[in-house]
Amino acid sequence: MSKRKHPSGAASLSQYRDQHFRGNRHEQEQKLLASSTLYIGNLSFYTSEGQIHELFGRAGDVKRIVMGLDKVKKTPCGFCFVEYYTRSDAEVAIRYINGTRLDDRIIRTDWDTGFKEGRQYGRGKTGGQVRDEYRTDYDEARGGYGKMLANKIRRTSDVPS
Repeated sequence: MSKRKHPSGAASLSQYRDQHFRGNRHEQEQKLLASSTLYIGNLSFYTSEGQIHELFGRAGDVKRIVMGLDKVKKTPCGFCFVEYYTRSDAEVAIRYINGTRLDDRIIRTDWDTGFKEGRQYGRGKTGGQVRDEYRTDYDEARGGYGKMLANKIRRTSDVPS
């Protein structure tokens, strides 16, 4: 993922942009450049809020953590938001925690425009993250096979011989 430097050199932004952001691209970029909230992805479904707090607390004072949940089952689905009190603490986390291991998974951190109620739920058709619906590999820490493939396997095993 390529990063782009802010003119001050203080913060770099990835090319990813939340397609559900309400506002134009310029407004979104301004919010990202001022934010102290991070999106954390590729978490195990079994990673606890306490584990996240322990790791991200090393970068600075964590204001709150919002766990990502499957919108149907209300169970963790592999992402969260970490909000710091200051932008500088969030920058330390981006710089030093992105790409590290947590629960045997390489996690990724990215800037977020700020948590709003409702964003804690997965956006996939089946309730979880979209990327987990189409995954074809078996990943025990993320619930096994991707949901589309798991459903197909389940349907074919239910067919009487």
